[in-house]
Amino acid sequence: MAKRYIILDTETTGTNEEDRIIQLGYMVLGTKDIEVHNEFFSSDIPIKYGAMEVHGITQEMIEGKPIIQNSQAFKRLQELNTNENYMIIHNAPFDLGMLAKDGFNTKMKVIDTLRVAKHIYKDEEAHRLQYFRYKMGLYKDEQKEANELGIEVKAHDAIGDVLVLKLFLSKLRQSVQKIFPDENPVDKMVDLTNTPILIDKFRFGKYKGKTLREVAHEDAGYLRWMLSSMDNLDDDMKYSLQSVLEG
Repeated sequence: MAKRYIILDTETTGTNEEDRIIQLGYMVLGTKDIEVHNEFFSSDIPIKYGAMEVHGITQEMIEGKPIIQNSQAFKRLQELNTNENYMIIHNAPFDLGMLAKDGFNTKMKVIDTLRVAKHIYKDEEAHRLQYFRYKMGLYKDEQKEANELGIEVKAHDAIGDVLVLKLFLSKLRQSVQKIFPDENPVDKMVDLTNTPILIDKFRFGKYKGKTLREVAHEDAGYLRWMLSSMDNLDDDMKYSLQSVLEG
């Protein structure tokens, strides 16, 4: 059976532990015809106003919709959930964490394009999908692609973001192939997804602009304080701090 590549995005009631998915959009690539799935779901959790501000989904838009487990999109995703296939998401831990709350635990190989982008485009000022949409001129090709697939392009809409991600993935793959010419770019993206990122410079705080190595030499105690006291550090920053302190 041919490998399938599932490019996916979700919209949710919010970003807290109690929040749930209210829109699931994804494309399935790997055969002649691209499958497009885009469904809204009802939820017992009210949509937070901050979330509405981002994605524009209101309570009225999900009234009478099925719960996610009863939807065709979710059932099809379960059918595709095998270790031969690839799940492609920008900031995969968030969407996969949300899917897990509804009983979906991926068996697919995961490509997190956000994480890969941080490896490949280290010096970019941001790595958000909308940033690359404009930086790479992806918006110039959106409408043609959308017309072919019958998709409406809207920022922060699940299926609209999937279309942008499809265009970004093509650019990202080319960059990976250029940097690692002897490796399969898809497999390399899976590998980079699972590889910690060594952060070089501070982008915030009193040492903004300085390298971690410089600060380790000048003020190692500050780095130790960060590790022991800052609860909101992501895994990559923790890894980077530990690496420079040990080094």
